[in-house]
Amino acid sequence: MSSTTGTTAEKADATLATDAANTPETVQAPSLTKSAESATSPEAGTSTAPAPGTSSPLDARRAPSLTARVRRTVLRTVRRLPYLLLKGATKSAAIVALLLLWEIAPRAGLVDRTFLPPFSEVADAWWGLAADGQLADNARASLARSFSGFGIAVAVAVPLGLLIGWYRPIADLLGPLLEVFRNTAALALLPVFVLLLGIGETSKISIVVYACTWPILLNTISAVRHVDPTLLKLAKSMDLSAPRLFQKVILPASVPVMFTGIRLAGAVSILVLVAAEMIGAKAGLGYLINASQYNFAIPQMYAGIITISAIGVLFNQFLVTVERRLSSWRVPAGG
Repeated sequence: MSSTTGTTAEKADATLATDAANTPETVQAPSLTKSAESATSPEAGTSTAPAPGTSSPLDARRAPSLTARVRRTVLRTVRRLPYLLLKGATKSAAIVALLLLWEIAPRAGLVDRTFLPPFSEVADAWWGLAADGQLADNARASLARSFSGFGIAVAVAVPLGLLIGWYRPIADLLGPLLEVFRNTAALALLPVFVLLLGIGETSKISIVVYACTWPILLNTISAVRHVDPTLLKLAKSMDLSAPRLFQKVILPASVPVMFTGIRLAGAVSILVLVAAEMIGAKAGLGYLINASQYNFAIPQMYAGIITISAIGVLFNQFLVTVERRLSSWRVPAGG
């Protein structure tokens, strides 16, 4: 009896040992299978990510579209090239003709080349002034004065013009005073500015401010007063408040006429400054022209005049670009 019981117990222990030995293998096999399946499943991020240095299908589709877009841009530019060349030639024809006449007339004896040297000599003088730094120094001094006075004039005249144009009582109060000062030439007051403010930078900037204020102020007042009445009626029908009406209707509609005055003031700022620099200045394009005249360096004098003209053209083109940006809401006349 006891021997049978012992044998049975030994068999049970052997069976448990065998099961324990086989259990890890049978349990680990499914887990390894699941890991392999998860590694190759679509949900796994590592299987779908492209290898380094390879392009994804999205990039492959995007590359042809970029290439086609660049090709269309190049073709469009090539087609417009004859039109652009013709347009540039048309715009520069008058200037080229003037320069040719300037070059030929002194050499042919039509004018005295002592007082009007050929354009080539003026160009050589301009290059000499630019090479030794005189042109840059004088242009920097003039631009600092001109832009300072112009900026102050815009900051003062635009808000004042909007205020006078929008509120009739203020216009009635300041109208007679404005009429007196706007009919007084800035150059006529130049000796007064010099006597009151001296011959330094203050008097020159102040005369530029005075000269630039009136074109901006008068055009701003006119712009506000001549806004399209239809726009005002439509805005009032929408129950807009006075500040919103001014912001959304009056100010945008006034930009074109306002910028006409600003462009006029830009030209005036340079012209008046040159005249002011001829009196008691030690630097500036006006001083360069005046000193060249006294020293009978006629080519240098014309070089200074050409530089002033070029600066004026570039400044006006900059103001035209700003005006187009601010008034881009307008429909072109041809549209």
